Amino acid sequence: KYWDVSKVNDMSSLFAGAKKFNGDLSRWDVSGTRDMRDIFMGAKSFNGKKVLNDLSLDIKTGESLVILGGSGSGKSVLLRCILGLIKPTTGQIIVNGVETSRNRNVLPKEVMKNIGMLFQGSALFDSLPVWQNIAFGLVHSMKLPKDEAKKIALKTLSMVGLPQSAADLWPAELSGGMQKRVSLARAIATSPDILFFDEPTTGLDPILCSVIDHLIIKNVRELGATAISITHDIKSAKTIADRIAMLYGGKIIWTGTSKDLLKSDNPYVSQFVHGKTSGPIRLEGVKSKG
Repeated sequence: KYWDVSKVNDMSSLFAGAKKFNGDLSRWDVSGTRDMRDIFMGAKSFNGKKVLNDLSLDIKTGESLVILGGSGSGKSVLLRCILGLIKPTTGQIIVNGVETSRNRNVLPKEVMKNIGMLFQGSALFDSLPVWQNIAFGLVHSMKLPKDEAKKIALKTLSMVGLPQSAADLWPAELSGGMQKRVSLARAIATSPDILFFDEPTTGLDPILCSVIDHLIIKNVRELGATAISITHDIKSAKTIADRIAMLYGGKIIWTGTSKDLLKSDNPYVSQFVHGKTSGPIRLEGVKSKG
């Protein structure tokens, strides 16, 4: 029932012997591990349907990992499980040695304070001006005085390429690209150790996609943070990733570098990245040619 990894120090090699393990994935002994960002999920089911199944993934400190997958592949469910917003049916998720999957809808404070999040739709507070959106975590989580938080917010605005004159604007006055930048500024304002990006380029034109991608790279490197992004945007994934993992059928079916992605001989990966209708990936309502 237990996989004892208490003597493992190099977490990058954590799965070296994993192929030999055929036991119950529902319990893991990780009592002695340090500096972990690891996911051991037996399954996540909704109404008996498994969305994620026997999924194991380790994320190295300082790595930019992109989880690639089509619509409905379970990317968002995985992200919500990591964040502790929903609980895996079986298995555990460990972030820096702290289990985030124990209690539904409760993310431990010691984990939450070290996390930044860029939401798919930016998710700015309409009733707050730009600088208060950026300073939200500084004021409410870190308990900084508002004047100090505003100084940091203004500095962070420049880090995402926006003028300080934008600080007093309302979200409704911003373009889609500006909203994304403000959302990114909010994510990095607390100098988190871990950053999550949920479809960061969705709804943006190609030029703005490139702008956001390069801002993500720049700020992740400057913070020295670990970044986890979910997307179906191949170009974005290749740009921001140190490593890419493809999710299909509830499992991680392939991992590799950006350079490996386009030349992969995995039939699922090849079909997805080249946009083929024929192949092992079946789309509901679409007839395959192969």
